[in-house]
Amino acid sequence: MRVLMVAPPGAGKGTQATVIASHFDIPHIATGALLRDHVARDTDLGKAVREHLDRGELVPDAIVMTMVREAIVAAKAAGGGYVLDGVPRTMEQARAAYRIGLELNMTADVALHLQADDEELLRRLRARAVVERRSDDTEDVMRHRLRVYYEVTHPIIAWYRERGILVPIDAMRPAKDVARDIIDALEARRRTTGDAGAS
Repeated sequence: MRVLMVAPPGAGKGTQATVIASHFDIPHIATGALLRDHVARDTDLGKAVREHLDRGELVPDAIVMTMVREAIVAAKAAGGGYVLDGVPRTMEQARAAYRIGLELNMTADVALHLQADDEELLRRLRARAVVERRSDDTEDVMRHRLRVYYEVTHPIIAWYRERGILVPIDAMRPAKDVARDIIDALEARRRTTGDAGAS
């Protein structure tokens, strides 16, 4: 099973990607965690990343997609499945991920679209900022990130729908209920496509 997570900030991508990875025994490729690790270690890459995150901007595609390609190569060696969390966030990233997938015979089976309204997303982001003390989760940055999502990320949803891999999920409910719906939907997709989970 190869899954892309498509959702606005605060919708629960990371939480649900962890559930999917555990259920299907596949790698969880979390680009945000990889980037934050570089920031925490204050690498040259991390310094460049921090400037973008603190302004609520997207990290340049060249940095992100290099990491993604390496992670997908590793996922292929590990059995062929993955759940990609954090990419794509732009149409350019979506196309780049598709090209990488074609090259490696690792294109996504499902683009999982988590849906929630803005006020709920902002509530979750505020709560996360308090718990995690994340410098990129100030109120202004949160609202900016939502605007960026609708302007830049949202258009790729139609592209995935046209490709026939979009699976929408209502993410407004408790995480465990959302997780159950996701696993049910992915298992149904696997049965329909005949995917054995490691192709």
